[in-house]
Amino acid sequence: MASAAQDSTTRKTKDSWRIHHSPKKATLFSAVLPGLGQAYNHSYWKVPIIYVGFGALGYSFWFNQGEYKRFAQDYIYETDNDPNTISDYPANAELLRTKRNYYKKHRDLTLIGFAGLYALQILDAHVDAHLSQFDINDDLSLRWSPTLLPSKNIFQHGQLAGGIGFQLTF
Repeated sequence: MASAAQDSTTRKTKDSWRIHHSPKKATLFSAVLPGLGQAYNHSYWKVPIIYVGFGALGYSFWFNQGEYKRFAQDYIYETDNDPNTISDYPANAELLRTKRNYYKKHRDLTLIGFAGLYALQILDAHVDAHLSQFDINDDLSLRWSPTLLPSKNIFQHGQLAGGIGFQLTF
């Protein structure tokens, strides 16, 4: 038992230079505040990308909501049979209804985009924390080189054929 504990301690001190991130913490941090899990994982370059994505989706929501309200109000004015109400967009009721539904659909898709980006940044933080413990060193490599191999063609027996040899080291 003492030997197993000693091996564990030795491994920790030998690999003390490697940063181990907790996937649970990274997931929780990202769920509480988008981008915080990426900052916890020291992937600082991802944080602005996340916030630019949320900003673009926010602008899309704002724009589509405004246009939806405008065409919804114009549709109401066009269909209320009151000559005193005049819509800002002179068109028939069918065109106004089509435009209203178009902006409503895109507004709703933007909300789905918000949920998708939120879930994706949580998943990214979780996976990045798991991969922080993945061992990548010089022993992991793929090398290729030109080689000459004996021909397997029965008509060219004894001749050499050119090829590419791959060597995977791990």
